[in-house]
Amino acid sequence: MPVGRHTMTERYACVCVREFPLQALLRLRPQLRQCACVVMEGDPPLQQVCSLNHAARVLGLVRGMTKVEVETFRKITVLARSVEQEASAKAVLLECASRFSPRTEEYIEDGVFLCVIDSAGTEKLFGPADAAAQNLLSQLQVLAFTVCVAISSNFHAAVVAAKGLAGHDSFQVILPGAEKESLASLPLAVLDMTEEQAEVFSLWGIRTLGMLADLDKEKLIARMGQEGKRLHQLSRGERPHLFHPIETAFTLSEHMELDAPVEVLDALLFVTNVMLEQLIQRASSYALALASVTITLQLEGGAMHARTVRPALPANDPRLWLKLLHLDLEAHPPPATVIAIALQADPGKTSKVQLGLFSPQLPEPARLDVTLARIRAIVGDENAGRAVLRDTHRQGGFCVEPFQAPAATKAETFSAASPLAVQCVRPAEAIPVALFHGQPQSFAFRAQQYTVERAYGPWLTSGDWWKPTLWGCEQWDVVARARSGAVLCCCIVHDVLHHHWQMTALYD
Repeated sequence: MPVGRHTMTERYACVCVREFPLQALLRLRPQLRQCACVVMEGDPPLQQVCSLNHAARVLGLVRGMTKVEVETFRKITVLARSVEQEASAKAVLLECASRFSPRTEEYIEDGVFLCVIDSAGTEKLFGPADAAAQNLLSQLQVLAFTVCVAISSNFHAAVVAAKGLAGHDSFQVILPGAEKESLASLPLAVLDMTEEQAEVFSLWGIRTLGMLADLDKEKLIARMGQEGKRLHQLSRGERPHLFHPIETAFTLSEHMELDAPVEVLDALLFVTNVMLEQLIQRASSYALALASVTITLQLEGGAMHARTVRPALPANDPRLWLKLLHLDLEAHPPPATVIAIALQADPGKTSKVQLGLFSPQLPEPARLDVTLARIRAIVGDENAGRAVLRDTHRQGGFCVEPFQAPAATKAETFSAASPLAVQCVRPAEAIPVALFHGQPQSFAFRAQQYTVERAYGPWLTSGDWWKPTLWGCEQWDVVARARSGAVLCCCIVHDVLHHHWQMTALYD
């Protein structure tokens, strides 16, 4: 693509993830990464090995083995293939690749996941090719993937080189013009060809890409047609490609199917901790924090149990999130055994708080969230939070909502005059009231008789005439004196529908 007077050099970075079905499962099972593991697919009893790690190959296992053959080996961990976890792992890989370039292309072939990144023009951001490859490798290793990276100016050369990397070679950089020499030693198995084509090359004695590249192109086309031309171009690193980038959406989600049903909460939290660490790592790479986490538990029988935890401020502390989930699930346990876990998180901006020079902020947000979670577990979710007034004049017209940190603080104005304090009586206490000319004259409250000296009112309020909860009240503010001389300023309410009086508030 011309840019000014210069031409931008093409540069493609291919990420190769071998044994992708197994890596997708082991990513959230760190305790099994050093064990011999195989992945089985298919319906019983026709299950076969579709993916395995190096430790299993050392013991003699290969792809295509049946479950009966696998059971003859000792100390083998057998896992069932999970389409959901593979989709989640693929989303994580594409999300990591999009940090280096918005132009990515991916496809899966024979248990190998390949993602090609168009990194042309990113040299000033990520440095030369070898530095960019090492940076990409480190980012993927943090996400618990074992990958190989190859960089070339030719799309297919990068793909073939990445598939051919083996041993301790984690990345390779192919200089422009050196594609043929760099690919010459690779076996023909790295090319995408049919069994019939592989058999033909075997009969001809062609074993490496270098031997295929040295064949006469016209004679090869005459014998194999356009497929021969394609394979010849691939072996020389000269095959053109029309890049088809995909759009990746940033979603913080993890899914894991458990190997066995779980009933104990501690075992459930052990698995959840690994998933939380992955979510926090992914959010931190974008300079974000977790604002809320929704855990969805799939239960035996097909039912779902979902809970959402939302602290006052976004945070990336795994211990805080694990404790909040622990307290919430302890107060609202799943009604049956759990067979799968899904975590969905909403990203938020990290909180910026100006601390004192010699003293920490008090109280700490993490401790406050844990304390509130403990209180909610005792009194209930609907009884802990902040009071919010409803759009009504009804007595007690408020609800309790979770604490949320305001986006911006407004300047507050303070009056020099001290305001009148009101103590609401909850629940309102029934009192007998004597009337004189329609106004309160005396009443009894908490074993004392009061005589009304001044009465202000009545203020009439009513509402909800369209609901069964119709209400109508007369409110009086009175100043009363007891026989002992004590003065009481209070608010009494007359329920005109049920014809009874209540003490609702005391004024100080």
